[in-house]
This record gives sequence, C-alpha cells and structure tokens, in this order.
Amino acid sequence: MRKACLVLLTVLLLGGMVFANGTGETKGAKSGVIKIGLSFSDFATERWPVEQALMTKLAAAKGAQVISQVANHDAKLQNDQIENMALQGVNVIIIIAEDGAAAATAVDEAAKAGVKTIAYDRLIKSTNISAYISFDNTEVGRAEARGVVQVVNKGKFMLLGGSPTDNNAVLVRNGQMEVLKPLIDSGAVKIVADQWVENWDPANATKIMENVLTAQHNNIDAVVASNDGTALGALQAMKAQGLAGKVPISGQDATAAGCNSIVKGEQTVTVYKDVRKLSPLAIDMAISLAKGQPIEGLKMFDLSAITLDKNQKGQVPCLFLPVVQVDKSNVYEQIVKSGFQSYDDVYRDIPDSQKPPRP
Repeated sequence: MRKACLVLLTVLLLGGMVFANGTGETKGAKSGVIKIGLSFSDFATERWPVEQALMTKLAAAKGAQVISQVANHDAKLQNDQIENMALQGVNVIIIIAEDGAAAATAVDEAAKAGVKTIAYDRLIKSTNISAYISFDNTEVGRAEARGVVQVVNKGKFMLLGGSPTDNNAVLVRNGQMEVLKPLIDSGAVKIVADQWVENWDPANATKIMENVLTAQHNNIDAVVASNDGTALGALQAMKAQGLAGKVPISGQDATAAGCNSIVKGEQTVTVYKDVRKLSPLAIDMAISLAKGQPIEGLKMFDLSAITLDKNQKGQVPCLFLPVVQVDKSNVYEQIVKSGFQSYDDVYRDIPDSQKPPRP
C-alpha cells in the first residue's frame, strides 16, 4: 500500500518540478551525473527566487542536474516534495525549511534512503542533516537592536518577530534581547507589544502593527522588527498614522525595497547578509557530499545551543557567515558599490540632487 501511495505521489508532484536542463529527464546517480534537489519553503520571500536561480546556474556550470520545488508555506507539502526528490534519485537535497521541526521527519527519511541533506539558512532540527549553513543570526538580532537604540534608547518599544516555525527568528530575538535587556532592566525601555509574524508575511505585519498602534494610541517610540519584509509591512501601518520616518524601525536582508526605504528616511537599519556567498557554498558542499568528499570549515554545535532549547539532543555540523549592519550612512558603500542591489533600485524615487554618483 505504501509503495502504491509513493508511486501516486510521484506522479502528482512530478508536474510541479523545475529541471535545470528543462527536459524533466532524470539520469540518477548511476550515470555519474550528480543530482541536487532544491526544496524551498516559499517564493513570496524576495530572496528565495533569486537564490533558486543562482544555485541552479551554479550547479549547471559544474555539470550537476537540479530539481527544484517550492512548498508555498505548506510544511506537509514540503515533506512530500522532499520524499519525492529522494524517489527521483537525487544525491543531495538543499532545504529551506518552512518548519524546522516538521522538516526533520523528511530529513530522517532521506537519510535512511542514503540521501544527504543541507539545511540552508534555516535550521532543521535533526542530527541527520549533513550540514547547516547560515549567517550569524544572533548577531543579526544584535545589529537590528543596536541600529534602533542608536536613534532612540528609551520609551515604548515594540518587538516584531519572525515566523515562530523558523529557528532563525528565535536566534534573532535572542540577539535583540542581548542589546535591549539592560535598557529594559534599567526602566529606560518598556516593551508594550511583542508579536511574531506568521510566515514572515508583510501583510500580517501590517495588521499586527495597525492593532498595536490602535491599542497604544499611536504612542510607540521604536519598533525592533526582524526582517525587511515585516518592517515594510509595519511601515504601511505607520505611514497611515504619520509615523514613518519618525519612529525608528529595523530589518534584515538588505532587500531592494528595504534599502530604498532606508535612503528615503523611513526604515532605519537593515542587516546585510551576502547570499552571493551562501549559494555557492551550498552548491559546492552538495557536490562534495555527492562525491563522498570531506567538507572544510564545518564545526559541530549542540542542537540545544543553536535552538535555545535544552530538550534538543545531539550535534550538527554548522558554518555561519558574518553579517553587516547597514543604515543610510553606509548603504551606498556596502550595498550599491558591492553590486548586491542596483543603484536604480536603491535610489528609486530619490531626487537626482540627493543621489550619490553612480559607482
């Protein structure tokens, strides 16, 4: 019965696959062609389609075949897609997990089938992952909070967290609190609202911000938001009340929209994570794993330490890349001159007289 279900699942999901060679042909490991699966939680997050295209291009340049699927924020569907990739004979699956706990089931099953897995940017809570690669998410939170308190270090603060199913959101919050706790303990800062944003969805952030502003009669001095999407969502509500540019607010990812908001004087700070380094790292790791070669740079971390959950047991191999705090003073140098975002996108709708020279 299980075999029949798996066959049916393969047929149903096959139509949703995107193959790097454009044909849908699979050759399998026996042919010598390395096959890499890319499993994305969603494409609503601005960075994921960009990184999907980059990883597909990088893999193709190295002669690897890519199968890519997106789960549209459905944790069960993502697990089904991962199982289907294993059935298709992939050697390694790079996973951007919708739910780091739920995805552990799929990773464990893949391991039984001899398929390696890489947790990409978001932790999967399984000791069977071959590697977890991300950025220093605790430092992301510190940088966000520092960017806000450099502008306002007292008054009523709101915390706007990320998705509760994403372990990164927990680590980011931990970093934020390292900076904020001394101010809270001294009485300088009072947290009047603490909300988590399902799926990191800007529309959800807008609704949350609207409700908080109503409850607080617009009396908010600062917002520590956890990424550019949630910050921009909150700013929609703040603009309606004339607070955009007056109340400092943080973000991360250095998105084009976030950086544009910074140069307009609305969003205060973002955190630059150069994904151009993460995507090549993931593909190189995947190919090494497929060939059975050792991977340099990985260090073992206790799951309890990187989840902040003492009930988590075991260790996982990790590699964390550095991050950079970005505000109006250095967005040109860090983001535009580096080519991370285009000059035209960052300075969209900015008068020519206020723009720096093109790099």
